[in-house]
Amino acid sequence: MGLQPQAVKPLRYGMLLLPHASMADFAMACEVLARANQLAERKIYEFLTLSLDGTPVALSNGLQYAVDLPLGYSPRLDGLLIFAGDISSDINIDELSRGIHAQNMEKMQLAGIGCASYWLARTGMLHQHRATIHWQDINQFTEDFPEVVVSSNLYEADSNVMTCAGGAATMDFVLSLVAGQQGHEFASRLSEVFIMERTRPGNERQRIPLATRIGGSQPKLTEAVSLMEANIEEPLSTDDIAYYVGVSRRQLERLFKQYLSTVPSKYYLELRLNRARQLLQQTSKSIVQISLACGFSSGPHFSSTYRNHFGITPREERAQRTQPQSQA
Repeated sequence: MGLQPQAVKPLRYGMLLLPHASMADFAMACEVLARANQLAERKIYEFLTLSLDGTPVALSNGLQYAVDLPLGYSPRLDGLLIFAGDISSDINIDELSRGIHAQNMEKMQLAGIGCASYWLARTGMLHQHRATIHWQDINQFTEDFPEVVVSSNLYEADSNVMTCAGGAATMDFVLSLVAGQQGHEFASRLSEVFIMERTRPGNERQRIPLATRIGGSQPKLTEAVSLMEANIEEPLSTDDIAYYVGVSRRQLERLFKQYLSTVPSKYYLELRLNRARQLLQQTSKSIVQISLACGFSSGPHFSSTYRNHFGITPREERAQRTQPQSQA
């Protein structure tokens, strides 16, 4: 009688809930892994819920969630996903750091989701690493941790330490983890279970409201940008925008230079190019249709401008859409 093939052990993930963790982020991550098991028709993932001290955690919606174990009593993990909903909670950083280091850091994937990257930074684990956080906390994160390379991307991966902005990006992030472990074809079929047309790559940016970036003290600048965003297909001139906003062209240029470190025409062009990139990645519109929809009078002009800004042509951008995306 021949030997039976040895069953592949499921990957074990710990879901560490810090106070006020987002119920939505936590539920999405668990659901992706659970549906992956269903799709594979066997247990390829197992996960257990953790808190720092093993007691129930108050989540963002006010519910008390009972966990399986304290972090310090967790068995060996293949990955630890940490969920946090704000940066003002009272977190025992020493306990968090000890619990993480008790695992095999060289083999374990470590990820902070939502505001958890803030607490990872407090432990020192993000020193000189690229990291992201929810846009509401980017300014504070950047100010408190100048040694962290902060981005506004949906998610970041630097070595085995990963960060995710949370919200809908949580599903993109966990699907990208699955793609790296189970293959892109499997992850594509899994994304279809969630009726997702595509999994967004980590380098796609969060949409950060302008008023959040510059504060609410510059209504004329906010109004000018809103006009630009509403007139992508038929761009307005800088003089027209200044007229509609009720300032001189020189005043408008001064506002853009002071608060956005650019000039109105360049900011407007980047808005149109980013919109074109979104359409190339997310729709089946032709490149000519996209160039017209984004205010470019000719295909060659659109192509050369796009290449100068992004380093690839629109055609190359479209071709990348059908290629596997890299693991987060």
